[in-house]
Amino acid sequence: MPPNFESQSYWHDRYSTEAAFEWLIDSSTFMRILEPFLDRLDHSARLLHLGCGTSDLHNHLRDRGYSNVTNVDYERLALKRGEELEQSNFGDVNLKYVLADATQLQLGERYDLVIDKCTADAISCGAEDAVLRMAQSIRKHLTPGGCWISMSYSSSRFDIAELPFAAEAFATIPVPKERETDPDVFYWCYLLQP
Repeated sequence: MPPNFESQSYWHDRYSTEAAFEWLIDSSTFMRILEPFLDRLDHSARLLHLGCGTSDLHNHLRDRGYSNVTNVDYERLALKRGEELEQSNFGDVNLKYVLADATQLQLGERYDLVIDKCTADAISCGAEDAVLRMAQSIRKHLTPGGCWISMSYSSSRFDIAELPFAAEAFATIPVPKERETDPDVFYWCYLLQP
């Protein structure tokens, strides 16, 4: 049986022992993909990192000069790990860490850029409707002109009726092969705009 990625108890158990993990690609590679979008924003831009887990992406964003980053996860241990990673890297905690469900965001703030690295994939394990709820929730939290960048293992992640976004796969990353004869497989990075 595959892991129960949509279950909060799965993440609690996992983060009880996991200190750091990067889904699909490392944060340095993801930052190169995000570069054109970050270049359009000044350092006061509001960034929302959904499903931050134990990734160090928030440290890369802060290192690049973004201090208005809100990291969201629905498992408290992930937020604690994020704070620990930031403290270890910078000697203090300056970014925000918010306990919330990405399918029911009530953050009271709007964001210029929303980023998720495989969070939509994990949520999709709970059914297509869960990803639609996530999209609707994100839409309510975007500033005019804001966008959502989502990294996914799926070439059809956002083929969803009533999606409140135009979704475009703008980058693909080849999955490393174990053997030269293995088929070409890619991770997909989407730009979602209202």
